[in-house]
Amino acid sequence: MARPAHFSTKDRILGAAEALFALHGFAGTSLRQVTSQADVNIAAVNYHFGSKENLVNEVFRRRMDEMTAARMAQLEKARSEHPGELRPVLAAFVEPALAMAQDSQSGGAFVRVIARAYAEKNDNLRRFLSDHYGHVLRDFGRAISACVPDLSKEELYWRLDFLAGSLTYAMADFGLIKRPAGVTEAAHGAQAAQELIRFAEAGFRAAARSAATSASPAVTPPSLSTQ
Repeated sequence: MARPAHFSTKDRILGAAEALFALHGFAGTSLRQVTSQADVNIAAVNYHFGSKENLVNEVFRRRMDEMTAARMAQLEKARSEHPGELRPVLAAFVEPALAMAQDSQSGGAFVRVIARAYAEKNDNLRRFLSDHYGHVLRDFGRAISACVPDLSKEELYWRLDFLAGSLTYAMADFGLIKRPAGVTEAAHGAQAAQELIRFAEAGFRAAARSAATSASPAVTPPSLSTQ
């Protein structure tokens, strides 16, 4: 008979915090609730994380590190094997995120935590994400720009923002298209990824706005996104 998986005290705290943040939000979750659900004492939280703020950050880190590594590896492969092609670059951005959202062990709760991050506008969390993961959007921005050089930086980042928003929506599975009966979750997710990639490619390849009609101020490249 298989033995149950062993989870460290730190893992239990992170799992409990993620589930509670998804349900109640960051402000609405107390450390007492986390310790009760994880079956640990407050000293364990202080030992491993030091503060609630750091606990919030670490909930994101354990998911974002994995997703970022997958994205960057796929992006590097796209650049080396398909130089100048936009679709593989977009796939590197979209597919790892949707794969994580479908993971029954991690996806559902974390997607709801992402939604909380957007809704609650936690400044400390935004700073943490900007410092540790802002490079991801900038790296993808450079890769996309190499494929569609006619876009200005402002247009490029508007469209990248829209892609990130669409991806968050797709991860949450809020859309009109629901998984048909008889279609596996994996197959449905793969189709969602391909549809989003195709949609994004058309958006990035849409004609650049002429300089004569551009009156907007310069846009600062994004430094923060959970997606």
